[in-house]
Amino acid sequence: MQSIRNRAAGRSARRAAALIAAAASLALIATGCATGDSAGSGGGGGAAESITFIPKQLNNPYTDVVLGGGKDGAKAAGFSATEVVGPLEASASSQVSFINAETQAGTNVIVIAANDPDAVCPALKEARDGGAKIVAFDSDTSKDCRDVFISQVVAKDVALIQTKLISEQIGGSGEIAILSATANATNQNEWIKYMEEELASNPDYKDIKLVAKVYGDDDDTKSFQEAQGLLQAHPNLKGIISPTTVGIAATARYLSTSEYKGKVALTGLGLPNEMRPFVKDGTVTAFALWDPAQLGYVAAFAGKALAEGTITGKEGDTFEAGDLGEREVAADGTVIVGPPTTFDASNIDKYDF
Repeated sequence: MQSIRNRAAGRSARRAAALIAAAASLALIATGCATGDSAGSGGGGGAAESITFIPKQLNNPYTDVVLGGGKDGAKAAGFSATEVVGPLEASASSQVSFINAETQAGTNVIVIAANDPDAVCPALKEARDGGAKIVAFDSDTSKDCRDVFISQVVAKDVALIQTKLISEQIGGSGEIAILSATANATNQNEWIKYMEEELASNPDYKDIKLVAKVYGDDDDTKSFQEAQGLLQAHPNLKGIISPTTVGIAATARYLSTSEYKGKVALTGLGLPNEMRPFVKDGTVTAFALWDPAQLGYVAAFAGKALAEGTITGKEGDTFEAGDLGEREVAADGTVIVGPPTTFDASNIDKYDF
């Protein structure tokens, strides 16, 4: 363990120096880790030495679960050094300096959930030119900026299950609104696009009217305020879809102590542990999600396969993802982790994440 830490020290020093020079105003949290018994040589054949996860933002409950799975996957895959770095706020350009620091540090694999699909591209392309393999997960980059994208589920399925849930909860008619994360988040916008298409084309939803889309920036306070604003601006609102774990929890907290509890339906994507009290007290009937830890776990194994050259990210490539078995790269370099699950009073106590 000590020898691995010593080898990682040089990389950490270069990373720290780069971050100070590039973004002295940003907060950096790095969880240095050493697993395995030996370090491979950087950038090429043999076992990949280093992997760094760059989430949308740190200190986000959903992100913490994803990163926990990522660390487990990195250890199981045989990486000798695992790091987590990233911004404290999910803004479009907030991840760039962290990518640049990883490039200078010679990191073998960078795993990133993009706050903006384009803003990170120049930095990621430079990292690739330097030999790093790029795995996007949770929220994609533009396709020419990464090698593979690890997606939670089929995007359209995520949209359809949320649309179905809100329709059931408001009796198939009435005004609804969407409280999303950031305005540029790739995954959020894709889900919302499919929701809008489904509402417009499915006759089952002809009496449902989407009256507003607002953005809480995956910030608890702002999401709470946006939820409050929606109800004030739209007194006839019957339901809210929040396809973000921060947004749905903040909205549930607002509804639970307001006059709208039991009158305005709420669904979206949430963590069972955060949403359990709101299901128990009747604020929320049902919501959905996948297992976030699996997202990070599969991303780590994809990074290892890329670094070792067993896959390139082309359609049809396959790789082993530890306990989760074989995964196949689909069109556009996308790897699907698993289907969404609906949580309600009948099953929420079976889950612990």
